[in-house]
Amino acid sequence: MGLKKLAAKVADYNERFEQGKASKIKPSHVERVLEKLLQKAADLRADIATADSPEKKARIEKKLGVATAQIERAKWLLKEIS
Repeated sequence: MGLKKLAAKVADYNERFEQGKASKIKPSHVERVLEKLLQKAADLRADIATADSPEKKARIEKKLGVATAQIERAKWLLKEIS
């Protein structure tokens, strides 16, 4: 999901929040998820260093790419709600 799609989801959330259909996203919630994502990325980097086969390394690198994208989204969302 790119940032444009994420921005659309945030706009949709804001609309639902104003209508009373959603609860407020707290920055502490996003920070907690961000910490978990950063730890996951660190674990994946360690796994890449110890990977036995090129296939396993490629699979872990793909997971790291996903985690990195999620970290960027979490940082963006934190800026938007703060």
